[in-house]
Amino acid sequence: MARSNIRRARKSLAVLTAVALFGLTACSNAAPNQAESGPVEIRFSWWGNATRAELTNKAIKAFEAENPTIKVKPEYGDIGGYFDKLATQVAANDAPDVITMGGAYPAEYANRGALLDLAKVDGPLDLSGFDEGALQNGQVDGRQYGVSTGANALSIVANPAVFRAAGVPVPDDSTWTWEDFTRVAADVTAKSPQGTYGTATVLTHDSLDAFARQRGESLYTKDGQLGLEQDTVRDYFDYSLDLSATRAAPSASETVEKLNVSTEQTLMGMGQAAMMLTWSNSLTALSKASGAELQLLRLPGESPTPGIWLQSSQFYTISARSKHTEAAAKLVSFLVNNEEAAKVVQSDRGVPSNPEMRAAIQDLLTPQGKAEAAYVDEIGKLKFAPTFIGPTGSTAVAEITARINTEVLFKRLTPEKAAEQWISESKAAIGK
Repeated sequence: MARSNIRRARKSLAVLTAVALFGLTACSNAAPNQAESGPVEIRFSWWGNATRAELTNKAIKAFEAENPTIKVKPEYGDIGGYFDKLATQVAANDAPDVITMGGAYPAEYANRGALLDLAKVDGPLDLSGFDEGALQNGQVDGRQYGVSTGANALSIVANPAVFRAAGVPVPDDSTWTWEDFTRVAADVTAKSPQGTYGTATVLTHDSLDAFARQRGESLYTKDGQLGLEQDTVRDYFDYSLDLSATRAAPSASETVEKLNVSTEQTLMGMGQAAMMLTWSNSLTALSKASGAELQLLRLPGESPTPGIWLQSSQFYTISARSKHTEAAAKLVSFLVNNEEAAKVVQSDRGVPSNPEMRAAIQDLLTPQGKAEAAYVDEIGKLKFAPTFIGPTGSTAVAEITARINTEVLFKRLTPEKAAEQWISESKAAIGK
């Protein structure tokens, strides 16, 4: 599996190199903001489970009813191969018109000329009602390339039923530390049937950022450098190893088996974990999969320095080579500004970044959806450090983290050596 991750990273980087060559001519070939005459077909790509596909297709049908001259062809699949497929499509000049992205991918593709500057379609795409923070999340060097689908935040999803079965109290998330997290999770594992764990996963790449921010550092700086010390990376890998070694989390082999699985196949989704470190907008899908009443807890170690931040769940972007940029912009605008669409999608892609849409769906949200919205509102009131979008090459850093973490879990690398290797490879990936 480690070799598989390496191959995926190399493949993505190789294809993105081709994207860079494509970018030299992308801007000149695009025909933004031109009036569309007659029926057109646009392609719309996203990733997610069956529930997301059902909701998105309902929103598409509503859009087509309102815009009868535009046909939308959906393209979706699991997250596992989504970005490899997208990189191949872009390099072959066969990208979807509307592309859903996440994390640092908008910056990666924008910097290589593959995404449309949305100022060129500001007629059909009105973002004036958006939260300012949400707008900034989709900007690269001051230009708007992505439209936030909604906000979420890192959290601990907890299953009170697993805690009760183990006879372990749900921890107080206003005071707990990372040491408390390990202790509580290990206690749950010890008192649960075989195959059930205190925490479904060891640490993730995203939690490395939170881990650093709690120390007054950050994954990246404003000028695109690495913003964390090697000692912090070492402690991160050491802690991840400790979760597995203490049986708070699954073993190395079990952890690797659960990489890139669907929501339904995660330990939390199967009701076999008390906690899972993941994004807050996962609550609804995980609750549905597990059939349990799950809840959101704040991250451990948030005092005295919060490591949390609000992040756009995903972004809608438009290909720089789309032949139907006006139609694509109309679809994006419908998805983020139309009450009918908002009432269908609700909080599936995060709490809406348009306040009017948040108000429109409030009474329709499930208890889990309301919990997600309340959590995001709570985080939004905190004073936390600014966040900086990853520089070009940073998407490879997530692969580097996962691969090296696997090596640590299998004890093929010590945390010290792992940190040294992570710093070296990450600097090479971002060219700094």
